[in-house]
Amino acid sequence: MRPEIIKTLARECGFELSGVTRAEPLADDFARYGNWAGQGMAGEMRYLTDRRAEVRRDPRDLLAGARSIVCVGKLYNQRLPDAPEGHAVFSRYALGRDYHDVLREGLEQLARRLAAIEPHAWKICVDTAPLLERAYARQAGLGWIGRNTCLINEPLGSWFFLGELLTTLEVEADAPPPDRCGTCMRCIEACPTAAIVPNTTAPAGNGWTLDGRRCISYLNIELRGPIPEEQSNWLGPRVFGCDICQEVCPWNSKAPETDDPAFQPRYDPVPPLEELAALSEADFRERFRNTPVMRAKYDGFRRNVELAMRCIDD
Repeated sequence: MRPEIIKTLARECGFELSGVTRAEPLADDFARYGNWAGQGMAGEMRYLTDRRAEVRRDPRDLLAGARSIVCVGKLYNQRLPDAPEGHAVFSRYALGRDYHDVLREGLEQLARRLAAIEPHAWKICVDTAPLLERAYARQAGLGWIGRNTCLINEPLGSWFFLGELLTTLEVEADAPPPDRCGTCMRCIEACPTAAIVPNTTAPAGNGWTLDGRRCISYLNIELRGPIPEEQSNWLGPRVFGCDICQEVCPWNSKAPETDDPAFQPRYDPVPPLEELAALSEADFRERFRNTPVMRAKYDGFRRNVELAMRCIDD
């Protein structure tokens, strides 16, 4: 099947980016992943280091007979108001409907439309699957992996969700683009926790990786239980996620905004912290139902709000 057919269908299914790569192991990327995990940089995200880590070695472990991976990107960027003092900050990706559901629906539509042209076996992956998705997206030509470890597309930036369709279809592969970070260090300089650290095993010309244990998004989403005292003031007003390394990236200065209703804010994006602190668990579930914020769970969210309020008092 010609890649142009797949890309046309991907656009019709709502994806701004698409490309194809072979469903084969990426030995160098897997080795870098193993080195990163071996240094403990995954923190308590055990789903990245348990038995599922080895599955990431070969995408054919997810779909026997897979020949190609269709990689897609879906834009979620939108301009948000500045948060006044005493108000919360949410990551842009968390404001709308849970992206896992949105991408899965689009990929299912794509898979079925391809099957109408040529029968094939397929499997959908949306970041919860054990797949090196950024590495395969780079191989499929969607962008390069920047120093902040985000996939960056020229000229559309990095505000994209990634998804993959593993398929038994034989499709001509795209080529990865060159790294265009150049000498820019803005993401490294802007990170308030110094989470982007040197890495001698990173791709040539990059040389940096993310220490998840120092990342604000890890602390206020993935980490369960108390945040260590020495790290608790890192969050500031950010109660869910952190976009700093993307906001300062020059490639995002003219990034387009989404018009997809699924990603329009389902709640006030800069609410007063005192309002959030007063939410009961039932209120929390009602306000953030079917959004990524549910990932933090009620106890984690309350912890984040309390720390944000303490930062103001300090």
